[in-house]
Order: sequence, then C-alpha cells, then structure tokens
Amino acid sequence: MTETMGTWPETIPAAAKAAAERWPYAVGLIEGEKRWTFARIWADARACASAMLNHGIGHGDRIGIWAPNCRAWILAALGAQIVGAAIIPLNTRFKGQEAADILRRGRAKLLFAPQDFLNTDYPSLLVDEDLPDLLGIIRTDTGFDTFLAQGKGSDDPAVDEAYARLSGDDISDIIFTSGTTGRPKGALATHAQVVQTFGDWSVRVDLHEGDNYLIVNPFFHTFGYKAGWVTCFTRGATIVPMAMFDGAEMVRQIEQNRINFIPGPPTIYLTLLQELAGDKPRDFSSLRVAVTGAAPVAPALVERMRQELGMSNIVNGYGMTECGVISMTCQGDDAETVAHSCGLPMPGLEVRCVDEEGRDVPVGQAGEFWVRGHSVMKGYLDDPKATAEAIDAEGWLHTGDIGTLDTRGYLAITDRKKDMYISGGFNCYPAEIEKLLAAHPAIEMAAVIGVPDERMGEIGKAYVVLRPGQQADERAIIGWARENMANYKVPRRIAFIDALPRNAGGKVLRTALRDLD
Repeated sequence: MTETMGTWPETIPAAAKAAAERWPYAVGLIEGEKRWTFARIWADARACASAMLNHGIGHGDRIGIWAPNCRAWILAALGAQIVGAAIIPLNTRFKGQEAADILRRGRAKLLFAPQDFLNTDYPSLLVDEDLPDLLGIIRTDTGFDTFLAQGKGSDDPAVDEAYARLSGDDISDIIFTSGTTGRPKGALATHAQVVQTFGDWSVRVDLHEGDNYLIVNPFFHTFGYKAGWVTCFTRGATIVPMAMFDGAEMVRQIEQNRINFIPGPPTIYLTLLQELAGDKPRDFSSLRVAVTGAAPVAPALVERMRQELGMSNIVNGYGMTECGVISMTCQGDDAETVAHSCGLPMPGLEVRCVDEEGRDVPVGQAGEFWVRGHSVMKGYLDDPKATAEAIDAEGWLHTGDIGTLDTRGYLAITDRKKDMYISGGFNCYPAEIEKLLAAHPAIEMAAVIGVPDERMGEIGKAYVVLRPGQQADERAIIGWARENMANYKVPRRIAFIDALPRNAGGKVLRTALRDLD
C-alpha cells in the first residue's frame, strides 16, 4: 500500500475556518435537538476567542478543560487556540487533587468545568486546592453564554490580530499521561502535528464529507479530541458528541441522526449487537465505519459487525499520547488482520522493532517499537530528563510497547514493556495507582497488575501489605480508592499479602504476582 502525507490546514483553528468557508451551510455539530452549521461554529469560536482576550488569555498561555463532550468544550478549545493559548484537557473521572496537580503544573489561567455532571459540582472539588495561576473558573453548563457575552463578539478586530500570530509550530495542547514514574507527564503537541497526523488518519479510516460522526470517546483523550472533532473540520463531517457512554442513548443517536461513523472499544459494538437481538426492531442501516482499538477484538466480532451491523469498513489501530496515531489497518483488510494486527504505519512515520540493544529484530520476532516522524511530541512539559528518556538523540520515540512486524509491515502488539494495562479503554499505570494507594492510612505498600476481565478487557488487582497493627478489608479499600482517584484507576480486586515479591535489586516482581492467581 502506497500512501503519501496529505495537505492540510496549518492549525486547528485554520481547519475550523476552512470548514466554515468550504461548507458554510452544512451542519457541523448536533447536540440534543440543536444544530449548528460550520459557519456558525467558526463565528462562535471567534466570539469565544474575544472573551478569552477579555480575560487576559493570550499567546503562550494555557487553559484547562475539565468537562464532558459538549459544544462548550469545542468552543473553549478553539477560542483559546485562536489567540495562541494551549489547552490542557482533564479527565472527567479525576478527583480534585488529581485535577489540581495538573492545573498547577500546567499553570492554567482559566478552567472550564461543569457545575453539574454525574451529580458532581466540579469547581467545588478545587475549593481547598492551591492554584496560584488560576484566574477563574467558567461553568460550561451554566455560565458559558455569560462568558461569551463578556467579549466583543465574533467581529472583534483583536481576534484577527491574535489569530495572525498563530502558527503550526505553536503548542496546541498539553495532554498529561502517566508512566512508570507514577506521576503524570504533559505531552506537548503542536498544531501542525495534530492536523497533519489526524487529517491523514481520517483518510486511512475513510471519514467522508457529510458523515455523521458519533463521538463516544471522551474529548479529554486523543481519540475523542484529535481523532474526533478535529477530523470533522478537516473532512466536513458532522460532530455528534456524547457526554458519556450510554447504550440506550447511543442507539437513539444512531437511529435519529443516521450515524455513519462510530469509533470506540469493542464493548460498544457488542452493545449494538445485543440491541439487534432484542425484541424491539432497530435500524442501524446508516452505520458504515467502525474504528476500534485499546482492547483485543475477536475475528468473530469483526465478522458479526460486518454481517449483522452492516459496517463495511472496520479498522483497528495503535497510538499513544506521545505520538498520536502510529498505525492503522486498511480498508478491506480481512477479519484476522483487523483482529490480530494494529495495521501499517501512518504516512510519514518510521517504525522499528528492536531488541534490548536497539538492534532491529527479524520479521516475526518480538521487540520494542521505536517511532520517528512528524507526529512525535515535542517533549514533556518542564521535564527534560523524562523527554530524553523517551526520545533519543536521533529522534526515535521509545514506545515501551512490545510487538512484531510481519512481512507486509503490519504491526502487532504482544506485550508492554511498561506495566500499563487498559481498562475500559483507559490507560492505567500501576506506578501511579500504587502511589495513590500508599496514602491510605492502613497500607504499607501495594503493587498493582492488570488481570483479564470479560467486560472491561482488563481490571486492576492490588496486592496490599498492611502497616503493622492495621486492619482493612477489600470493600473498605476499594471504597476509599473511589473517593481518592479517578474511577477507572480504582482496583476492582484486592489481595492481602505479607510481603511483595522482589528481585535482588528490590524491584517488585509483577510476574510473580501473576503466578499467585
């Protein structure tokens, strides 16, 4: 397969502007019963940019967005990016201390968060946190229109002046991702990287002009943001955001809005198949493309999606925050390839599979994937040491993922050099979870591993050593964890042991923990 890099707008706002000029009257966004054209989205984004300027946000600043998928999320992002500010997306599952840590280190000047989502007042979670750079919090559900009105509107000439300064080399976003150190690190991406990478992605996965794209993946994640609403501007597809995954709402959206394109983990397609098998007639005839990843998918499921859901194009892929998308399968690949492969590298990317000494391994032999090219992050925020550990002097990003390359050049992930596991589509890093668990008053130390789970793919299991004289049971620790960390990080199983197995150097032997099951 021969692919070349496409020609795309230089920045994310430029992509939104181009969409407004090319498809001014086409519906660009559907939220509830309301619809906005691409021209209106661009006008509203400019009005948001004017409000940003009125609040002192300008080139080089940063804002946080801690909200579910919604129109306000997109406008806040575009408004900030138009004036040259970078966005810091925050996981809606975060607790206050997790969000505050990222906002502090990112030096965010404004935060956009809902007053009521999942029965939670998000701003109230930060009341006791020290956030010296934060100038204010805009409530996305109750205060966003008031915020817009505080600017000078979409025709504000100051917006044109700010937008003229924006370039593809400016930082568009800082997405925090955890690692083996146990502390999240902010990956820096530029506008040109995002639009190029995900414009090319939209071609590989066959996103069409006029498609209705149901975005189930959260906007705080690369999959929902960059491979989500950004690509809709590059291709002229309609953004249909879902605030959270809900099977009944997903079915309603597909039938009412004639959804064509729906990415996500295998769980969502199993939900649709179950709906088809139910008593109520369902019309899923509009579905055309499924993009899956982040969890294994069985060949039988791929065939059922094609035959029963009528999805003619099913693709699987591999990516990471530090590099966006790395590889994707191709249109027409057979079920075995989609199920067991992550596809071919994206245009413009080099991928190597190497041994411990950095030497290329033979075809079919497992090694670590190294990636080099335009989509590799600029580095980690304020962390040159971690950056140097991740990206070597020749520009190769050491992914920490173990896999193979076949004779066609297709990648397959077989293991993770990092201890990360994926639960319900979310990356979970044991070192980070262990650090959080260590704050429990009864826990001396803990080690976390991912164990198989039919519904979530994997779930966390914590092996806990209690402090002398302390007592705790599984239910109590899980309950405490739910109050102190994002839900997807919470271990679902707890095992109490006297001591953690370690090697001669004192490192915990996770393989030995697995043998205890």
